[in-house]
Amino acid sequence: MEKELSEDTAVKLSLKTLGGIATLIAILVGMWFTLQADITEAKELPAPLPPDVSRMEFDMKDQNIRMSIENTEKVVDEIKLQLIRMEDKMDKLR
Repeated sequence: MEKELSEDTAVKLSLKTLGGIATLIAILVGMWFTLQADITEAKELPAPLPPDVSRMEFDMKDQNIRMSIENTEKVVDEIKLQLIRMEDKMDKLR
């Protein structure tokens, strides 16, 4: 059964329900204005600056990377020599 809504339709709400609705509306309006104020404040703040890397820091990192590469090359060369020795020993065993 369908009921039609008209000017004569009575809606019964308790004072507790009306108070809850009013509180909810007040909270939402307060949150809206707080959000708008935060957005306005954020627009006025300066943009964050990129981190400055000093020339000395850059040179030290570059030098560290180069030393790491050189050390890795030395280790690879040592491993190659060991591999050659092992191959020679295996050839002698045959």
